Amino acid sequence: MANSQPVALDAEAIAAVYVMNHEKTSDAKLQLATKEIQHRIDLVRIWNIQPGERILEIGCGTGDCTVTLAHAIGESGHVTAIDPAPPTYGSPITLGRAHAHLSASAVGSRITFIQAEPIAFLQSDSEHYTSAVLAHCIWYFSSPATLSNILAVLATRVDRICLAEYALTASDHRSFPHVLAALAHAPLECRKALSRSNVRTVLSPAAVCVKATEVGLELIKAEIFTPDEGLLYGYWETEIVLSERFVEDVETFVKEDRERAAIFAIRDCVGANRDKIKEKAEKVTTMDVWVSVFKQKSVL
Repeated sequence: MANSQPVALDAEAIAAVYVMNHEKTSDAKLQLATKEIQHRIDLVRIWNIQPGERILEIGCGTGDCTVTLAHAIGESGHVTAIDPAPPTYGSPITLGRAHAHLSASAVGSRITFIQAEPIAFLQSDSEHYTSAVLAHCIWYFSSPATLSNILAVLATRVDRICLAEYALTASDHRSFPHVLAALAHAPLECRKALSRSNVRTVLSPAAVCVKATEVGLELIKAEIFTPDEGLLYGYWETEIVLSERFVEDVETFVKEDRERAAIFAIRDCVGANRDKIKEKAEKVTTMDVWVSVFKQKSVL
């Protein structure tokens, strides 16, 4: 891995690159994007991404982490960004439009976007990468086995694996409803043959560590931090669980009475805790984030 000094990253400048032209940019949207990009900068700092790295990003989505990585690695680095979703996926901005916008930006030459399932791509690709990045994509996987399979292949193809996912802890009391919302959402999605939710497979940091150890990886760094309250994922995901659509989905997909009652009990708990926060004129925030780095275990 390159040993250059990390690049100073400006969240507002990167956010302007991320949102410009692919949507009508209001001050509010730019401020929200700046908070999202700052979160990615925090991840990049903890991972210690260096100039000149060749990075494989799995689950790139619309590219908020991708564009941040592209700035961090400088002109001599490159990001190969993979997402299995089709170009038409996403609202209000599709993946196809977002990727085309970033490819045409000032850092576009540092990025290659690829639509592919991660395992299929890795089986067809022979390049060795300095770092693999999985930023808030683990809960999108269809099963815990998906993570195990991806980690097993990455273990032989990259120098280190950088992960970021929600920690299922709430250092700030305002983010407790977000923790509960994730635990309400996950069992519902387990009952769907095809889930398009942001929460499909909930794995705790401890569970991820077990999966990593099983495929020969060792943890070399881990940190939990509370994201900026301007990051709205906790608020959004809490409101989804409290929506009538969530109730309809539970009634449609969850057939066993006790299981349905358990999900609704957690939903009621989400609502009760959200209401306590609202009584104090506060808003639900996003739960803690777990950031880690793994590498292949040394063989003596």
